[in-house]
Amino acid sequence: MKIISSIEELRDQLSGQLRTAFVPTMGNLHEGHLSLMRLARKHGDPVVASIFVNRLQFGPNEDFEKYPRTFQSDVDKLEKEGVYVLFAPTEKDLYPEPQEFRVRPPDDLGNTLEGEFRPGFFSGVTTVVLKLFSCVGPRVAVFGKKDYQQLMIVRNMSRQFALPTEIIAAETYRAEDGLALSSRNMYLSESERQEAPALYQNLNMVAGEMRAGHLDIFELERQAMDRLAKRGWQPDYISVRKQSDLQVPSAGDLAQGAPLVVLAAARLGTTRLIDNLEI
Repeated sequence: MKIISSIEELRDQLSGQLRTAFVPTMGNLHEGHLSLMRLARKHGDPVVASIFVNRLQFGPNEDFEKYPRTFQSDVDKLEKEGVYVLFAPTEKDLYPEPQEFRVRPPDDLGNTLEGEFRPGFFSGVTTVVLKLFSCVGPRVAVFGKKDYQQLMIVRNMSRQFALPTEIIAAETYRAEDGLALSSRNMYLSESERQEAPALYQNLNMVAGEMRAGHLDIFELERQAMDRLAKRGWQPDYISVRKQSDLQVPSAGDLAQGAPLVVLAAARLGTTRLIDNLEI
């Protein structure tokens, strides 16, 4: 595996590659990330991964400085997966001058759910993703469904900018008890780790009620929030949305059986977890 930090060197290395499959990450890799590499290999060759902790998507009170960085361990894991190139730029490599040009997702998609609680987050994500796509030039790129809203925004961005990159969605990788794998899980204490699957359990309860014909989504959301709060969580949202555009489903949407997804974000101790479940 070649480790490259320079954009110019990366482009030289990938020159002439027409089927590159790309997996962007922020490092601290776990089995969920590695499953993305395996899916990428099914859709293209060579497989290119990136590790870059993107300052643009962190708010002023978020965990940019303490975000876990485990570079050598990440390298070892990627080598075992047969990744061809690891693009690991420094901030100076990727942002040699202040990044004044930004991508801004539409308000109805970028300022709801995660966008409401993390202002500017999706602008930071889409800006760095567009720049990484420009550097790598992939035919396909793989993103996990755990970050459901991010996946939709990146997919829409790629389509509207007519980028030559197909966005592949990977199913959420979970521990045996249902907890979605995340780099931030390492912040959980032992007791919090035991409690953490309750988030996914609540999503399943909402989905189960809806499949049973209970379609008062606002009441279902309120009950789920209350259940978490009683267990010591601080929920930001549990929300049923349409899969197509992440808007609140109308009575007509519900009656016609529109594909739905229930999304959640909640803080357990000092750790903020997100998850979702398609219905």
